[in-house]
Amino acid sequence: MQYNYKYRLDPPEPVAETLLSHIDTCRQLYNHVLYLLNEEDDIPARYEVQGQLPDLKSWWGDLGDVHSKVLQMVVKRVYDNLSTLKAQKENGRAVGMLKWKPPREYRSLTYNQSGFKLKNTSGRPVLWLSKIGEVPIHLHRDIPENATIKQVTVKREPTGEWYATFGIDVEEATPEKPETPEKVVGIDVGILKYAHDTDGYAIESPDFSDERERLERAQRDLSRKEHGSANWKRQRRVVAERHADLKRKRRDFLHKLSNHYAREYDLVAVEDLDAKGLVELPGNSRNRAGAAWGTFLRMLEYKCEREGTHFVAVNPRGTTKECASCGVKTDKPLWVREHSCPSCGFEADRDANAAWNILSRGLEDVGVVHSESTPVETKLPVDTVVSAKRVVETGSPTLKERTASAVSE
Repeated sequence: MQYNYKYRLDPPEPVAETLLSHIDTCRQLYNHVLYLLNEEDDIPARYEVQGQLPDLKSWWGDLGDVHSKVLQMVVKRVYDNLSTLKAQKENGRAVGMLKWKPPREYRSLTYNQSGFKLKNTSGRPVLWLSKIGEVPIHLHRDIPENATIKQVTVKREPTGEWYATFGIDVEEATPEKPETPEKVVGIDVGILKYAHDTDGYAIESPDFSDERERLERAQRDLSRKEHGSANWKRQRRVVAERHADLKRKRRDFLHKLSNHYAREYDLVAVEDLDAKGLVELPGNSRNRAGAAWGTFLRMLEYKCEREGTHFVAVNPRGTTKECASCGVKTDKPLWVREHSCPSCGFEADRDANAAWNILSRGLEDVGVVHSESTPVETKLPVDTVVSAKRVVETGSPTLKERTASAVSE
């Protein structure tokens, strides 16, 4: 299985300057390759362009200072971006052309297969990079012994911090998914409640209002500075730090929540949402973007694969309108938060009804006939609202146990 491990780097000033010089050379090569491709009527194969790199070095001296694999990955980056544009165009999206990268938009370089090594110098771990040297690294968690490091990406964040992301292959057997899942759950994501599942739990959306207020205040201060001045540069760093703080806290919540569902259940059913398309819709787009549903579903998918849990993404159409008991569809405006079926009389929270529909479709897609009773017969449990702060961490008691203890108290 493939994983990414991210670590903080602490390069001395001379090494940091060398890294920045190499990154800028890579940026110029990116722009040069893009210029050459724009001049061509037919785009040549990537390996054909990579084969021209030795000739470029003969008149472009700075390229000789950068490891050859790093230069090849720059060419690959151009072609990957072109493939992304092509895919979006085939999906009917209006796309333009790739633009040249200014310094602020190109902040990383990648070593692939060779040119890097993890070492231990004087009892301190360092990352050795070809033509750069040794960079102190904070190995806050060990890389598995049965893992093979395939590539390393070194990036300078807008905050000024340096990070190394290791792409590793772990030689381990993928857990077999149960043929007949026993513990199953359907999850409906939203804004008022981040997740509502078929076990009757509603996870509150994390409250980042203080973080957003600090970010907006820093952005207002930045707008008052003279563009390009020393004060403007310092304040821009503050804005970047506030952005990074908000991002870390959001991803921490998503990691814990997705890890809980992947470990506690044999099958997890969710909606196959077009998260990007939802954000582009008019009205309340900020909250939809802040919910990061796409990131949550991607995390949940790979963690289910790692844990041997069925992950099923179902068609979201009609999950809110359709009655989970009899299937009759009832139009419900967004402000109606309760489901009341005029046909069979089934009543439930709007999101709970949607979660049951999602689970039913997920079981049908997998081909599993589940033995649980229908929502009407079980009279869905009273929904228990769980604070986002109570989302379990790895190795902690399950969400149900913590919630049950809190309710009993």
